[in-house]
Amino acid sequence: MKIKEIKKGIQTLLFAEFGKSVQNASEHEYWTALSRVIMGNIGPDWEATREHYATQRMTYYFSAEFLVGRSLLNNLINRDLLDSVRQVVEEDGFDFDSVLNEETDPALGNGGLGRLAACFLDSAATMNLPVMGQGLLYRFGLFRQEIDHGNQKEYPDAWMEMPYPFMVARREDQVRVHFNDMDVYAVPMDLPITGYHTRNVNTLRLWKVEEAEEFDFNLFNSQRFDDAVIMRNRVQDICRVLYPNDTSYDGKVLRVRQQYFFVSAALQTIVRQYRDQHGYDFSKFSEKNMIHLNDTHPVLAIPELMRLLIDENQQSWEEAWSIVTKTFAFTNHTILQEALEKWDIEIFRFLFPRILEIIERISKQFENEARFKGYNSDEIQHLSPIHDGKIHMALLAVYTCYSVNGVAKIHSNILKNRVFKEFNAWWPNKFSNKTNGVTPRRWLNLCSPNLSAMLTRLYGSDEWITNMKDLEELLPIAEDTTEMRNLLEVKKENKENLIELIKEREGIELDTNFLFDIQIKRLHEYKRQLLNALEICDRYLKLKDNPNRNVQPVAYIFGAKAAPGYFLAKATIKFINEVARMVNDDLEVNEKLRVVFMHNYNVSLAESLFPAADLSEQISTVGMEASGTGNMKFMMNGALTIGTYDGANLEIVERVGEENAFMFGPKLEDFPETKKFYTSYWQYENIEGLKRAVDLLVDGTLSDGNTGMFKALHTKLLKGSSYEKADPFYVLGDFDAYRNTRNYAYKSYRDSIGWAKKCWVNICKSGYFSSDRTVSDYASDIWRITPHKLVD
Repeated sequence: MKIKEIKKGIQTLLFAEFGKSVQNASEHEYWTALSRVIMGNIGPDWEATREHYATQRMTYYFSAEFLVGRSLLNNLINRDLLDSVRQVVEEDGFDFDSVLNEETDPALGNGGLGRLAACFLDSAATMNLPVMGQGLLYRFGLFRQEIDHGNQKEYPDAWMEMPYPFMVARREDQVRVHFNDMDVYAVPMDLPITGYHTRNVNTLRLWKVEEAEEFDFNLFNSQRFDDAVIMRNRVQDICRVLYPNDTSYDGKVLRVRQQYFFVSAALQTIVRQYRDQHGYDFSKFSEKNMIHLNDTHPVLAIPELMRLLIDENQQSWEEAWSIVTKTFAFTNHTILQEALEKWDIEIFRFLFPRILEIIERISKQFENEARFKGYNSDEIQHLSPIHDGKIHMALLAVYTCYSVNGVAKIHSNILKNRVFKEFNAWWPNKFSNKTNGVTPRRWLNLCSPNLSAMLTRLYGSDEWITNMKDLEELLPIAEDTTEMRNLLEVKKENKENLIELIKEREGIELDTNFLFDIQIKRLHEYKRQLLNALEICDRYLKLKDNPNRNVQPVAYIFGAKAAPGYFLAKATIKFINEVARMVNDDLEVNEKLRVVFMHNYNVSLAESLFPAADLSEQISTVGMEASGTGNMKFMMNGALTIGTYDGANLEIVERVGEENAFMFGPKLEDFPETKKFYTSYWQYENIEGLKRAVDLLVDGTLSDGNTGMFKALHTKLLKGSSYEKADPFYVLGDFDAYRNTRNYAYKSYRDSIGWAKKCWVNICKSGYFSSDRTVSDYASDIWRITPHKLVD
């Protein structure tokens, strides 16, 4: 695309949409016009890709979340338009970075699950694989987080209030979705997923809900205003927010309704497309289509496809079951029971009795099979998709799907040997491991262009961006002191960028002499942000005892959202912010310690945090983190891991060596024995400094605004409750080892060249954690698809 074409296109669209010249356009108007020009560049290849894939075996990736991040810059890089567009923008009198910042982050996800899905789509497009994402178009996403007197406050994330030029409505594919109490329309909104330096453009399809019944003007005109809009509001609720609060019965109903809405809409279009080509002969359906279920949220697709095949497409139960069991694969992302979704039978009876009928028959079929295999009634009851009055979505998926995988070696072994061990005994070939990965296009090339440029210079080309494993060839450069100084300079530049952002957003000043110790992930007790905060308290109190101690200055940076109904997670956010206030306001110590909580953590913020980090906090309770992907993004950007022997941390250390990371705590195989004799109160009384740090929660030093939050945290750590032992996440148990490991890391940082060498090893060894490797493994082992590249 030539510079003249870009200039002309922007001006034409500004006049068409806003009636303005370039000189009179606002930054947002200019961004809109520029984005539409880039969509015009993408469009022909997008259409050609859809036509090219029409006869190929397709993978449909069903996920409740797709945390895609901003599109404009990513598309400019992928389409090799960055330099041309930057020149045009600057010649038109705009600041390029300011124009980019006009784009809001699409609020389509929460954490690692959604970002993983987005990385997979990026890799699939780059590798020319026929993969299509299917999800929900949320109006407000999870929420926009503000911090008010240290407390999390949730507000609508109104990212769609202004038109989003990278999304296209496909009304020709609109379908009707039936619930027992209402019908709604599902309208597909398609987002192009460009591949890096390839013409292939894949699709993320997000389903938008609309009313199937006309607005009742008679009710409205008779001044029954509330009655007239009540149904419209009920319909719009389906796509209003990600993960509606399900602490109430109505919230649970909405969650299930939301999940069924998108899988039904997606399946109706997939089935219709197949039928248009093959009629009612469904014998080749599973040869042409495979559907990957990303966690339990889309598992309702299983009974819905059964319904569509039997009730609408002339298939018998046996024929439909044969098709379904060859079509679906399932990724489990957690061993936490709370996240292995279970729904009351009565919700299904209320919303869709036919779906309940199908699940009941599947469950009965499973029980008969299990009985034939010699399992007793108690074992069968425990494993059946329906038991204890609930439908267990993970069990339904594991029984039905032809493939089940975990997302890190340790996690997959836990699934096979503990969580689903009976199923693994029946079908050992069904289970596999696919260690997660992240896209180097966004998480290195886009977010750290200076590091990317250094790698390109040393490698001799930018081909490493799609062949990350090749970076291992650069390992010997660790012995080149000049290049290690260059690496430190790159890190310093990235820290300067983050320092400016923190000052602007949070009003806190830092400098590059601080070690940046960063923990950014959703707030959950097992991720142990509380352990981090308590160790900071201990460090602060020791500095108060001796303010003249010669210590490495450290900036502790947090970013996290807590689920709206998760009291202890919100209490932890409040505690971190109170610790930050205490530390940052203390002139005696704040040149050596600073604490920053970055509000409303999202993809765009992450793009500034990962490149600037020195230390990557990966401190979940051992055995509870399935994999993690933040650890990989930190690694790619040269941050060193401080972590437990959990999730993908183990595989990172396996590749870089323990000398290039900072590991602590028990191994998984030792942990059950350790926990058996564990008493948190003993730790509290006997570990030096721990009692003083923990008691900051209740001694009046820090205020929770009389909410009882800090007392609840204190009680959880030391007393527990009638249904749970004290400190179930081993916060106090790991405290001393964590503190010692942190001290060692901070001491190591003072040898700047030695530290740079460790960083370099991490960067060069990060190729295994590219999502290109992960997606390639999925494509060959599970999806059974091959690349289909558009030729020039």
